[in-house]
Amino acid sequence: MKIRLLSLRIRIFLAMILLILFASILIAAVTIYQYKEQTDEYNEGRLERKEEAVKASINYWLNSGSGNTFPIVEENLKLIFREKVHEISDIEKLEINIYDLAGNIAKSSEAGFVKSDTPTKLSDTILKGINNTIQHRFVDTKALKGKNLQSSYSYITDNKFKPIGILNLQYIQDNTAQNKDLEEFLIRMAYVYILMFLLAIGLAYFISSYITRSIKTVTDKMSLTRLNRRNEKIILKDASAEMFTLVNAFNEMIDELEESAVKLAKGEREQAWREMAKQVAHEIKNPLTPMRLTVQSFQQKFDPTDPNINQKINEFSKTLIQQIDTMSSIASAFSNFAKMPTQNREELNVVKVVKYALDIFTEDYISYFSEKEVITAELDKTQLIRVVTNLVKNATQALEEVENKKIEVTVSDNEKNVIITVADNGKGILIEDKEKIFEPKFTTKSSGMGLGLGMVKNIVEAYNGSITFTSKLNKGTVFKIIVPKK
Repeated sequence: MKIRLLSLRIRIFLAMILLILFASILIAAVTIYQYKEQTDEYNEGRLERKEEAVKASINYWLNSGSGNTFPIVEENLKLIFREKVHEISDIEKLEINIYDLAGNIAKSSEAGFVKSDTPTKLSDTILKGINNTIQHRFVDTKALKGKNLQSSYSYITDNKFKPIGILNLQYIQDNTAQNKDLEEFLIRMAYVYILMFLLAIGLAYFISSYITRSIKTVTDKMSLTRLNRRNEKIILKDASAEMFTLVNAFNEMIDELEESAVKLAKGEREQAWREMAKQVAHEIKNPLTPMRLTVQSFQQKFDPTDPNINQKINEFSKTLIQQIDTMSSIASAFSNFAKMPTQNREELNVVKVVKYALDIFTEDYISYFSEKEVITAELDKTQLIRVVTNLVKNATQALEEVENKKIEVTVSDNEKNVIITVADNGKGILIEDKEKIFEPKFTTKSSGMGLGLGMVKNIVEAYNGSITFTSKLNKGTVFKIIVPKK
């Protein structure tokens, strides 16, 4: 999973957990390193203390009158330390070797029959190290049988501080106690870390939830923001300064959005009324033109002595009446669209009412199907008939250029809704017309005012229902109406 796809809350949570885990590992690593450093310092200090004790014993042995009886020179190293080196080794519990200044071994505390790793000849590196340092001391560390072996080399001097030999101490580091302490300490720290990690998980979850709670509130409000309805402002308490800034910006945007929506709605209403006025004027002018021509023709050809005068008057009157009826139907259509009649809800058998609405159509290619004989709903009978007749009328007009015409009207229901579908195998609806199909005055026919589907949509939505359609070019169209039973 890509990190950028995770929510901010999960990112904060994981960041805090990883931070605690990293800190725990770092503390453990530092602790182990510190223990190792302390152990090395302890071993070095212990070797120095051993070396000081051995040299003090050697100096006392060399310079006390009751001790050594041999001249204190390099050639007498074997004789001087013949017995004393074993005595000091037993007291200090470590191996002691005595070398001459050339690096050859003179005396060792190890018994001759015991195999020893002690070199019989010191390397040039050791000799140079002793000679070049200020303390005239050199320490070498190497691994031996899984343990560290420390070897210190320093000068043995006479009472005038003249070097007569080289003292070598072999000290094997025994870190068993320190390692055991470290292991016990790490176990205790592991328990503490586990407890801290569990607490950190809870704390990280709480903090991440607290931090993102305000952001989630803003996100939820923004997802519900719409231009065509009143939007609520965000009110947060105990939020951070950054969140207050964000919320204030959102609330200001809501105010601006509402102002824009009001202006837009006002402009749309004004534009709609202007378009409606143009449409009304255009539709009224259509019958007025033939009426004017008819009157002018009658005026020019009127002859009271004509024996067919009564017939001509009747034809003239009939033409005027037809045009007046057309104007009347135009006025009624606009009136019905502008102001829907008051709903007169009553319990209806929708199956029977839809069948009654279809009886006015004489086309034999109209089929009617219903899953049940009785489907009841509380609707206005007149409006239901108007909806069905408008949809079927549009379907018949879509079949004008189709050979095998077919219209199917079905009525079904579910637990809460009544479902009415009107399907035809006509020419279908163009893609560019689909978004405008329910707009007032939109029509694809050469005649008509395009108010039918707009009125149907108004009626259906007045019942909190919905009207949808699917259409394929040269295949047909299906209109689907869903209205609640109550």
